[in-house]
Amino acid sequence: MADLSKYRNIGIFAHVDAGKTTTTERILKLTGKIHKTGEVHDGESTTDFMEQEAERGITIQSAAVTCEWKGHRLNVIDTPGHVDFTVEVYRSLKVLDGGIGVFCGSGGVEPQSETNWRYANESEVARVIFVNKLDRMGADFYRVVGQVEKVLGANPLVMTLPIGIEDQFCGVVDVLEKKAYVWDETGLPENYEVQDVPADMVDKVEEYHEMLIETAVEQDDDLMEAYMEGEMPSIEQIKACIRKGTRDLAFFPTFCGSAFKNKGMQLVLDAVVDYLPAPTEVDPQPLTDPETGEPTGEVATVSADEPLKALAFKIMDDRFGALTFIRIYSGRMKKGDTILNSATGKTERIGRMVEMQADERTELTEAQAGDIIAVVGMKNVQTGHTLCDPKHECTLEAMIFPDPVISIAVAPKDKGGNEKMGVAIGKMVAEDPSFQVETDEDSGETILKGMGELHLDIKVDILKRTYGVDLVVGQPQVAYRETITQEVEDSYTHKKQSGGSGQFGKIDYRIKPGEQNSGFTFTSSVVGGNVPKEFWPAVEKGFASMMQEGVLAGFPVLDVEVELFDGGFHAVDSSAIAFEIAAKGAFRQSIPKAGPQLLEPIMKVDVFTPEDNVGDVIGDLNRRRGMIKDQEAGAMGVRIKGEVPLSEMFGYIGHLRTITSGRGQFSMEFSHYAPCPQNVAEEVIAAEKAKKEAK
Repeated sequence: MADLSKYRNIGIFAHVDAGKTTTTERILKLTGKIHKTGEVHDGESTTDFMEQEAERGITIQSAAVTCEWKGHRLNVIDTPGHVDFTVEVYRSLKVLDGGIGVFCGSGGVEPQSETNWRYANESEVARVIFVNKLDRMGADFYRVVGQVEKVLGANPLVMTLPIGIEDQFCGVVDVLEKKAYVWDETGLPENYEVQDVPADMVDKVEEYHEMLIETAVEQDDDLMEAYMEGEMPSIEQIKACIRKGTRDLAFFPTFCGSAFKNKGMQLVLDAVVDYLPAPTEVDPQPLTDPETGEPTGEVATVSADEPLKALAFKIMDDRFGALTFIRIYSGRMKKGDTILNSATGKTERIGRMVEMQADERTELTEAQAGDIIAVVGMKNVQTGHTLCDPKHECTLEAMIFPDPVISIAVAPKDKGGNEKMGVAIGKMVAEDPSFQVETDEDSGETILKGMGELHLDIKVDILKRTYGVDLVVGQPQVAYRETITQEVEDSYTHKKQSGGSGQFGKIDYRIKPGEQNSGFTFTSSVVGGNVPKEFWPAVEKGFASMMQEGVLAGFPVLDVEVELFDGGFHAVDSSAIAFEIAAKGAFRQSIPKAGPQLLEPIMKVDVFTPEDNVGDVIGDLNRRRGMIKDQEAGAMGVRIKGEVPLSEMFGYIGHLRTITSGRGQFSMEFSHYAPCPQNVAEEVIAAEKAKKEAK
């Protein structure tokens, strides 16, 4: 039996280019897992093993690695920073117990760091902060700490201070133990000396030491009283307080260094062991009712002696077949066991189990609560499915993924590519839940849907290179929606008389605009049995089935309330099907009268630009029908936040680079649907009509 208190399941997450993958590389080097560190800019890092990742120098999939530090076993997941792959971060956070938030010493808290931080808060994951790249031009540790407080609303507990800055950066001071760690010029992580605090930093270290102790002892009333009376707590007692506060998210221990230059990493690893929670110290995962998704009040207790409960959080296809990544919450899993997938109700036999080392692997015969492993060759398991003991069926809380906002039509270049494309896309959809595919029935086109241009760009690249399918790619399409703006009271009768029994259903109803993002709601206030209760679901079903296609341009309809208040029925001729047909007819009859309106997706856009180009960038966003919400100046430039319709943002990155001489950056994520201006709506409707006529 492994000792669970010696386990740490952690993730590394941050904005693009803050140095997550380099940090992971250094952790592997320090823990003796790899002997030569690969660099991201050479395309040789251990966790970025996809061709697309090596080329672009970005992380696309989260990769899992296992290593040891000071007698503790660390399962580390390196996650992507790009907004288009946030789903990878989200699903990783779901199965982790702690994390390292990496921030760039010069860039500070960037747009994507906020999204990831928000996800981590929602998942209640304890974190330590690592301010990286302090050897860079413009790096400022104290400014980044201030941004963590202001922008993220978090409470950073400063544990180390930098010695020197930019190219003078040579080490860090441990604030708790008041010792300086100084590295020499060889660039090797193990070549450091522990020295006294430099004379010019003594006062500053003293000030931060006091702040550290005052914040820590708040976690323990007895210690706090003793401290107030002038008694100094021991290092062990303070560490216990920091551990408790970190676990309760009261504060986040904050470290600094340079992963690339190998400075300061040991203290971060010590912090993972000292302050981040073991699997048994985290609130256990709630179990839910498979029908409603509501919590049942039971939890998956982290213990190897309980029945098996595990969650499949990622599926990856590689040269050995499909790999299913699994976090085991309770119980054990052995090779040859039969387990139940509670989502499909089918059982599967566990064949090969492996411990992942990015794309190398070690065979296992058994695993237990707290482990993150991969199983080779599972058939019907998808992301978010619960795997459990067939005698004790249960469902863990599912993962919720955002809806795609952008789509492109694709077709294979040669006819023979169709089947190949179908198989490949099937595998890719299983791997990435935010990537969806549908076939347009009228035109037979295959439509790929994703979270952004980069997301779909990489999917097309993977199809071409990994699966050998060359595609013709159409223009990106926006996922428009329709809604109504006025209330309509109306009546509809469906009757059909042919030999034998006929069909009859009469409904009186009100259709009105619903709350924003409410979807479709149906209520019935019929009294006196004019429409018998057993036919109400049929009326609801009729209306609901018509919501998929609006009257303006055939887009799905949002935010509509339908109330059934009267009607009529025939003792012989009325049936559920008659009332369903009546509801469908009613929809067609009344929606055009209810002021139908086209809605477009609005994106939350966050642009970073040098100060000289602020006017141009704002002018450009205004031309794109953007609303500027906020702008704030930082040391390196200005951040502009706004809301812009998705249809105006295609190809924006190229344009932004032109305006800012290549120094601008931006990220965007879906915010909400809003009414389309009349001229835009007319163009979209005309284009959709032309498409239908062409078919």
